[in-house]
Amino acid sequence: MSNQKKRIFQIEAFKNRVVVDPKYAEKTWKILEHAIHEIYNHNASGLSFEELYRNAYNMVLHKFGEKLYSGLVTTMTAHLKEISKSIEAAQGDLFLEELNRKWNDHNKALQMIRDILMYMDRTYIPNTHKTPVHELGLSLWRDNIIHSGKIQSRLLSTLLELVHRERTGEVIDRGLMRNIIKMLIDLGSSVYQEDFEKPFLEVSAEFYRRESQKFIECYDCGDYLKKAEIRLNEEIERVTHYLDAKSEGKITNVVEKEMIANHMMRLVHMENSGLVNMLLNDKHGDLGRIYNLFRRVPNGLAMIRDVMTSHLRETGKQLVTDAERLKDPVEYVQRLLDEKEKYDGIISLAFSNDKTFQNALNSSFEYFINLNSRSPEFISLFVDDKLRKGLKGVSEEDVEIILDKVMMIFCYLQEKDVFEKYYKQHLAKRLLSGKTVSDDAERSLIVKLKTACGYQYTSKLEGMFTDMKTSQDTMQGFCSSHPELTDGPTLVVQVLTTGSWPTQPSITCHLPFEMSALCEKFRSYYLGIHTGRRLSWQTNMGTADIKAIFGKGQKHELNVSTYQMCILMLFNNADRLSYKEIEQVTAIPASDLKRCLQSMACVKGKNVLRKEPMSKDIGEDDSFFVNEKFASKFYKVKVGTVVAQKESEPEKQETRQRVEEDRKPQIEAAVVRIMKSRKVLDHNNIIAEVTKQLQSRFLANPTEIKKRIESLIEREFLERDNSDRKMYRYLA
Repeated sequence: MSNQKKRIFQIEAFKNRVVVDPKYAEKTWKILEHAIHEIYNHNASGLSFEELYRNAYNMVLHKFGEKLYSGLVTTMTAHLKEISKSIEAAQGDLFLEELNRKWNDHNKALQMIRDILMYMDRTYIPNTHKTPVHELGLSLWRDNIIHSGKIQSRLLSTLLELVHRERTGEVIDRGLMRNIIKMLIDLGSSVYQEDFEKPFLEVSAEFYRRESQKFIECYDCGDYLKKAEIRLNEEIERVTHYLDAKSEGKITNVVEKEMIANHMMRLVHMENSGLVNMLLNDKHGDLGRIYNLFRRVPNGLAMIRDVMTSHLRETGKQLVTDAERLKDPVEYVQRLLDEKEKYDGIISLAFSNDKTFQNALNSSFEYFINLNSRSPEFISLFVDDKLRKGLKGVSEEDVEIILDKVMMIFCYLQEKDVFEKYYKQHLAKRLLSGKTVSDDAERSLIVKLKTACGYQYTSKLEGMFTDMKTSQDTMQGFCSSHPELTDGPTLVVQVLTTGSWPTQPSITCHLPFEMSALCEKFRSYYLGIHTGRRLSWQTNMGTADIKAIFGKGQKHELNVSTYQMCILMLFNNADRLSYKEIEQVTAIPASDLKRCLQSMACVKGKNVLRKEPMSKDIGEDDSFFVNEKFASKFYKVKVGTVVAQKESEPEKQETRQRVEEDRKPQIEAAVVRIMKSRKVLDHNNIIAEVTKQLQSRFLANPTEIKKRIESLIEREFLERDNSDRKMYRYLA
């Protein structure tokens, strides 16, 4: 095989020249031209498409492609001019129907012609860069029909008239509209845009400009927004039915600009129906509508947010500074909670839980709650009220909901350490008097406070609960070691760790002999099992149950404070005592003594004593005796102490002073922590860092921070830089 020579085949051109009939091209074209006429005249059924295809094929093959192509253009143009006259002649509503019918006919004809001239389309046209048959048919239709002088303007005005009629409530033939618009799109996006879309948008803008002007004069804000929403939805629907999908954004922009953007200010501030009115009356439907419409236009949501914020700050400011409302702390906090719940509902239901609105709400609440320096105290009083009696019979889930709401308000406080001071006082009273509704609720709130502010914030509060539990165990041990005490008066002692509890300076009153003897026994027992400890009695924080027999042998058990017990026990040995005698024997501080006597002699239903002269207030010349006519339908009678629920001005100053003192070491600790890690830092950055570190507890005052820095420099924790006095260095 390898030795055989390879044969090379060569194909040569045909030697004899093929002679073509000189009249061949003309004859063939006549056949094809006749076929095109027949197609346009709906007589295509008698044509042989195979023969026609072969004729067109041969013409191209014999280099008569140009004649075929130019003949096609001439023939189609002539037919389209006739079609144009037919369309122009159509009257009224028949105009679009005729145009649509002729367009469909032209498309069918074009399909058949393209099939016949397929070979030309595939070979001659790409080589000569001419327009393919189908595109040629479309451009000829565009030039001879759509851009015909008599049709172009008439077509546009007819289409715009139909849109206008539909906008004014008439029913139009949407199918016909869809076909005509699709024809314009098929002729090229530029035809659709220039011949219809641009004028359509201009006319629409003018229509909505006039309509919005008319609506805003006639309707209130809510109704106007409904109209705008309907119009917007109508335009979106119109696009889906017969316009190009790309037109949706353009036409909705027109409606938004003319009906919303141009009237934003007037709508929002419309008297008796604008945004503020909607907020006041909880019109969630209208608020949702204004949110959804305004979000479509630039700066729309910012305007709603700003108006809501200024309104909320104004109403909040009135709420926290109204002297009438400040009389009842529980009502004050309840109003804050109601306001928060109201706006949370609005943001959730109407504003799609928009984070920017939630942030605006939070900043507004933080602003006005801190305008009132007593907010921390009032929130603590609210919690106190709920945990004493307000949550009785309430399910655990509802308790959690209430506590969570309180925590929301608490988080807005800048002076959380002030709240802690009051909360500790109120918690102490609840625990010591056994008046808490639920230990679980108390502990739950402490867990929430710990989560919000850290372990350090609640360590003393948790210590108070620990003391209560330890005291129970101590009392069990005391009772076991003194079985002889079961017959006489019983004593229950709560031993409180000094650092954890808000104890006042110890002013021990003179207890009755029976009680002071018991107290001494407990002291001996306690110090016997705990070496190195000291006990001081806080008689101002105790309570007592005493049995009393009145005039007609009526027996009652009276629940009183330790001070009240000391006073009542005096009447076992005297019928009448003056104020000064009671004060001398008991050594109870004057302010507390007056409150105790007032609650036992001047409160209807609890007046176990009587006084002379009778008056609402206690005077130093008054004298007191047992009310023999005292009667109550209850065997157990709680005689409370008349207390000011809110602090008096001196007490307030004292609490504030204690808070300021407690802040000093915290500020110093923060400065030292920062300087230890940074070594060198300028004054402004220290202020900023300390403020940031302490903001979970309180808003540090820059002046106080400066004083603490000076103190640390004096004690050689820090030093000033020699060259820059505003720069500090850490001294290890």
